[in-house]
Amino acid sequence: MRSSNERFQCAEAIVELKGELVYKRRIEKRYRVREIDERIRKERTKSEAKIISEARRKGVPTPIIVDVEEYELVMERVDGNLAKEVIDEDVSERIGEFVGILHKNGIIHGDLTTSNIMVGKDNRIYFIDFGLSFIESSTEARGVDVHVFFQSLKGTHESHEQLKESFITGYKRTFSDASQVLKRAEEIERRGRYVER
Repeated sequence: MRSSNERFQCAEAIVELKGELVYKRRIEKRYRVREIDERIRKERTKSEAKIISEARRKGVPTPIIVDVEEYELVMERVDGNLAKEVIDEDVSERIGEFVGILHKNGIIHGDLTTSNIMVGKDNRIYFIDFGLSFIESSTEARGVDVHVFFQSLKGTHESHEQLKESFITGYKRTFSDASQVLKRAEEIERRGRYVER
């Protein structure tokens, strides 16, 4: 049994690690009208729990949800490292396979970075933090998801081109519309470069 307790503050929530469990509580936004804020936090907590469970049912490893309160999710704690600390071409390819499964089932992660994916001690890939996830099947939403992942590789890993290619190999293996989405991700990157100029 783990005894180490840790606490992190994210944009949307406070995450506490207590023993074998993770408690993720959505924080109130004081700039919103209280009733609206409460409704939004409840809806997003419920929606996140649903999407995590759905992803898991479709074969994408995620933490198991133990309990859902009004503004809080209680989940199992995954033992391992963030993908950004241990990623190699094999890990990136497997991430691509799982993102393909998510996208095939209309699940957009919404914050697909190597900080929101873990490699467990059992060497399995786990997707965590579905706080910005939603259900949609548009090429644009999928393209943004993939673009965000590529940007996260670029920002943190020297071998990002090889990692990107490995991701693409895995993504194409599980998702038949992959080429269309990858083309859109390229367009999104070009749009970004144009705006930067």
